[in-house]
Amino acid sequence: MDISTLANLVNAVAVTAGVIFAAVQIRHYRQRQRRDAMLELLRSFQDPAFASALRRMNSLPDGATREQIRELLGPDGEDAVFLVGLTWESIGVLVFRREITFDLVADFFSGSVSVSWRKLHAFVEEDRRFVQRETVWEWFQWLAEQMIAHEKKSPRIPAHLAHRPQG
Repeated sequence: MDISTLANLVNAVAVTAGVIFAAVQIRHYRQRQRRDAMLELLRSFQDPAFASALRRMNSLPDGATREQIRELLGPDGEDAVFLVGLTWESIGVLVFRREITFDLVADFFSGSVSVSWRKLHAFVEEDRRFVQRETVWEWFQWLAEQMIAHEKKSPRIPAHLAHRPQG
């Protein structure tokens, strides 16, 4: 083998190794980015204001109206509803754009999202009419409908039952 052929072979191996290394680094970067996004998502739910708002929203009757929210939750009740709804709205966009996985959100929040929609769907429709914009709460509704459809196809089994220790 002459020096030119050897140099071409070394060059081809080096380029191939570089491409493989770059692909592995890109994959690692994407995994880290996804993990960081998921951790940030979890941190957002450890916020006392969100936990309080979710608890308050859960106390509402199904299909609560703006008037019922004001009556039952007090003057800052709508703020609590907005905090919960806009959180689901943000998560809906992230799921749709595949920044976070649907499965992760379903594992952590399927019940909370579905219950929130059951409680707030009438308020959402009322708010859309009030602001005259159909796109208000669109990603919250989308996420809730995805959760509900997913659970109809594959009913959720509570983790304490699905992953019970054997023996």
